[in-house]
Amino acid sequence: MTRIQHPLELLAPAKNADFGIEAIKHGADAVYIGGPAFGARYGAGNDVAEIRRLCDFAHRYRARVFVALNTILRDDELEDSRQLAWQLYEAGADALIIQDMGLLELDLPPIQLHASTQTDNRNADKVRFLEDVGFSQVVLARECSLNEIIKIASQTNVSLEYFVHGALCVAFSGQCYISQAHTGRSANRGECSQACRLPYTLVDDKGKTITENQHLLSMKDNNQTANMLDLARAGVCSFKIEGRLKDLSYVKNITAHYRGLLDEIIANNPEFTRASSGRSTYTFTPQPDKTFNRGYTDYFANDRQDDIGAFDSPAFVGELIGEVVEIGDGSFTVNAEKPFNNGDGVCFYDAHGEVVGMRINRADGKTLFPAEMPEELTEGASLFRNRDQEFERSLEKESADRRISVKPALVETEDGFALTLTDEDGVNVTVNRKNGPKSEWQLAQNPEPAMAKLTENLGKFGNTMFVAEPVELKLSQPWFMPVSAINALRREATEQLDAARIASHPRPPRATPAANPVPYPQEELTYLGNVFNAKARQFYEKHGVKLIEEAYEAGNEKGMVSLMITRHCLRYSFNLCPKEVKHLKPDPMTLINGNEKLILKFDCKACEMHVVGKMKKGVTLNLGSIRPAA
Repeated sequence: MTRIQHPLELLAPAKNADFGIEAIKHGADAVYIGGPAFGARYGAGNDVAEIRRLCDFAHRYRARVFVALNTILRDDELEDSRQLAWQLYEAGADALIIQDMGLLELDLPPIQLHASTQTDNRNADKVRFLEDVGFSQVVLARECSLNEIIKIASQTNVSLEYFVHGALCVAFSGQCYISQAHTGRSANRGECSQACRLPYTLVDDKGKTITENQHLLSMKDNNQTANMLDLARAGVCSFKIEGRLKDLSYVKNITAHYRGLLDEIIANNPEFTRASSGRSTYTFTPQPDKTFNRGYTDYFANDRQDDIGAFDSPAFVGELIGEVVEIGDGSFTVNAEKPFNNGDGVCFYDAHGEVVGMRINRADGKTLFPAEMPEELTEGASLFRNRDQEFERSLEKESADRRISVKPALVETEDGFALTLTDEDGVNVTVNRKNGPKSEWQLAQNPEPAMAKLTENLGKFGNTMFVAEPVELKLSQPWFMPVSAINALRREATEQLDAARIASHPRPPRATPAANPVPYPQEELTYLGNVFNAKARQFYEKHGVKLIEEAYEAGNEKGMVSLMITRHCLRYSFNLCPKEVKHLKPDPMTLINGNEKLILKFDCKACEMHVVGKMKKGVTLNLGSIRPAA
């Protein structure tokens, strides 16, 4: 198969419309945002009017807006989700990100569909099926390696999306039920309780403690900075930043960082093209280490490796800044090389390995006066900075400007003059001015300065979204025109060009399903298939699935089942892998958190770890409606 070369798209998160607008200003080609309901991030919803506002801004730059509609749905929620899909389409959304295949059995608007990472997309057979049934973009599993991406890309033409930055779910997305089992809050319905960030003790099958009180299911944060070109060459088209619940400084900093990386790749590799218009400039230098992270890993991009877990703490520890050399009365001194600022956040590990943080009220050189002096602080402690106040302040202000290149051309006509503005996408408008009996146009008494002033004023686009390329003048002789008249002519043309760009935004069409789609890769679906409504069942039956169990959220799985399936393996992490150490067997292990126990089973053939447990007694299934409030 000869793969289509899609443009390279930088996809950023949008907690709300304002965050999305800032992401676009900082270089995003597309943003993804939650609507008023049915999104897999509880607390990150937005009403339709806000999404319309975001679309209006984004489309000026040929940037796109994707709306997450990616929870599994009850039967009584399908009609509301269908109506919402139409409202989002009418608001200007460019695509819906979905998990529940029951939606494909409904009368949806002609909008692109993207397969959420929750649909567990980690092999070519699954991705080819999704392409055949009408998906335009597929979000690959975070665990996919470069070699696996190459294999998927070689057998498909659909646009492939891949997470390049942010928090990592330890389980294959869509295959985690521990929150549902322990709290009644379903991750597949947007309410994950994040059991993976809790501390656990690990015990082997003989009762021996391997390690205590560590966050053994908590991963470091994803950072694919070093792999961007390899990912593009492997077939990734959309580079996704995680973080619909992250703060604005994260969105600005990380978006700007990856924009720079992609621009460099596109500039040096002519086979790649940009997915939107305009160029961003910044008032700061992007620094990913300055923003919330649990330490960085490129996870499985380059296959299995050590040190992917954030076992010590799921918090943001920050950059190592120095060592405490002296403790005074209400202050302490650090042997740091970098300067401190009032308002910095710093932290250290106490004797129990817990992170203790503090805010610096005043920094006097290397002597710091915290708001509250922690008793646990000792001389010799390593000090980390997890909030750089100066850097954060630089991001609180307007920190980016994105401009579309425009070529102004002023042409003399038979009865006057015409100003044409042509932008970098070929969109153009022309404004004509006729010479009347009291025309403002006069022959210039000083031709050279008059032409220079005319050129200068035609290229002044001020606070608009445009920036001028060299101005073209096609005049029979040098003319003088008052600055006010030139400005009025340019403003009118600019307003028309802005409107023309919005009107001509190339809304991506819905993909046409294949006439004879390949069958679904499995003939049987257990609770892992997340089938929660009759329409989803109908969809899978139509595509060759013969045995379909209900989703875990239906409450039918009473016994011990896999509550997480992960490529992360604690045997490997503690040098107990049977593939690496002779004579070891993949015997089960146990995770303990208080009175709670989870059994670890190891599928060495698939190189996966299963976290096994059952529904806790007394847990009430929290499956109330996630429809929009009346």
